[in-house]
Amino acid sequence: MPQAKVGVIGGTGLYDVEGLVEVEEVSLDTPFGKPSDVIITGKLSGVGVAFLPRHGRGHSIMPTEVPSRANIYALKSLGVESIIAINSVGSLKEEIKQGDLVIPDQLIDRTKSRVNSFFGGGIVAHIQFSEPFCPQLRQVLYRAAVEAGANAHPGGTYVVMEGPAFSTKAESHLHRSWGADVIGMTALPEAKLAREAEICYAIIACATDYDVWHETEGEVGVGVILETMRRQEELCKQIIKFSIPKIADVEGCKCSGALQGAIVTAPEAMPAETKKKLDLLIGKYIR
Repeated sequence: MPQAKVGVIGGTGLYDVEGLVEVEEVSLDTPFGKPSDVIITGKLSGVGVAFLPRHGRGHSIMPTEVPSRANIYALKSLGVESIIAINSVGSLKEEIKQGDLVIPDQLIDRTKSRVNSFFGGGIVAHIQFSEPFCPQLRQVLYRAAVEAGANAHPGGTYVVMEGPAFSTKAESHLHRSWGADVIGMTALPEAKLAREAEICYAIIACATDYDVWHETEGEVGVGVILETMRRQEELCKQIIKFSIPKIADVEGCKCSGALQGAIVTAPEAMPAETKKKLDLLIGKYIR
């Protein structure tokens, strides 16, 4: 099976990574089911890359239905150490304009119906999540965005809503009152699962609209989002291209040891079936 160091999770409008060589399609099954689609592996600038479209090719999976546990587990099984995720978002601030990119540093979870942990079934772990995105990977993405000529914002709070409907005006004004910067539907549970899998994770959030709070802008429409994402697609591909060679230099983050001290269940109390299911994640800590 091919191995990859960097994973790319494509969101709305991004369904491939250009420039890959030695390309293979990998169909995986995991203890948490099948991923959203086959995973495309290859090399870019000599670095192993694995690409997965979050919503499937053809965009057939809505946000709540994304098999995030299977997606992250599958990337982990290929050796992925860092994930670049692409997300379309609505802007909650005037200064974050349509077409801008945000490299968020914080999250607010407003989801309701999603499984957000690999753990359970007799094994308990509590990860640290005060910084939900890898700070070092965020810096790599921001510098690459500037190099690509993007109007990029080096931080911001991302509100994750359940969807699939867009916000009410009251919700939009509430989120603005919290000081949040952007809103979207897909950063969670990906970020939590990546941390549990000890994978560095950061997002390129593509602002496609002003949610529904803006007095002079029209209501959010799928057509507007898709058109804006089409314009941002090449920019995101450039950022990915510039970032991947630099990711190998990321050092000093705590992501790769996130489970150290987080598992509270005694090894002798762990059900054998659950322990086997989670071996890829916890094996090095309980042997």
